Amino acid sequence: MLEHIKNILGFRLIDTKSIDFSVFDLLVLIFAFMFTGIVLRIIFRIIIKKIPEQDKNKFVGVFQFFKYIAYIFVVMFTLHASGVNMNVFLTASAALFVGIGLALQTFFQDIISGILMILDQSLHVGDVIEVDGKVGKVTEIRLRTTRAVTRNDRVMIIPNHQFMSETLFNWTQNNSTNREQVTVGVAYGSDVQLVKKLLEDCVRETEGVVVDEGITVLFQDFGDSSLDFAVSFSVSDGMKSPKIQSEIRFKIDAVFRQHNISIPFPQREITILNR
Repeated sequence: MLEHIKNILGFRLIDTKSIDFSVFDLLVLIFAFMFTGIVLRIIFRIIIKKIPEQDKNKFVGVFQFFKYIAYIFVVMFTLHASGVNMNVFLTASAALFVGIGLALQTFFQDIISGILMILDQSLHVGDVIEVDGKVGKVTEIRLRTTRAVTRNDRVMIIPNHQFMSETLFNWTQNNSTNREQVTVGVAYGSDVQLVKKLLEDCVRETEGVVVDEGITVLFQDFGDSSLDFAVSFSVSDGMKSPKIQSEIRFKIDAVFRQHNISIPFPQREITILNR
């Protein structure tokens, strides 16, 4: 009986110079597939518990990709361990693999970066970010690219690897509000305490400013032509910061005129030489 089973397991399904594949090797391959599937499911359940609900569907696609890679490696390792000469296949396709690898280098960088972004939660939909001097609100995070809408309603499509290789400013990482400021210079001799009060009032009365987070007026410097001030404040929506700052400047100009506080302009002396 045992001899009969041994003969069945040793039966050669493929018997060539470079390939020696028996029934036993087939059973080992099936077992390796089943074992790999069980391990991958355990890993999937562990990781999926730590991912927010809105990112779970994205991770499923990522996991499917890695699952296929894992199965390919399992097949190659099992066949090699079973006596199949994998060098024949690898040598024949080496040039093809090199070409594909070079062509897909950036593609895989984007995918890996997207996976890391999903896992470490460094970026979320709704975050206000600054990339290459452009500010936008994230609307969608895909496996390869991230989409954001700029303040002038244009769509930025950002390759995910750019977040790993360049500096990213996430304005809403620590808080849902953004800290902004407006600078202004007043003439020498102005009442600085009155200037401070007027700046605070202008900011406080502007829609979109989060007054509860504080308004700070700084006397920055004694400039060449003016006393330089900066008023800092928080806004509820960073995408509207330019509009809010513009409204504050309108208010400052109007209230300074009412109180006879002048905003000087740089003065230069020009000497004309007659020769």
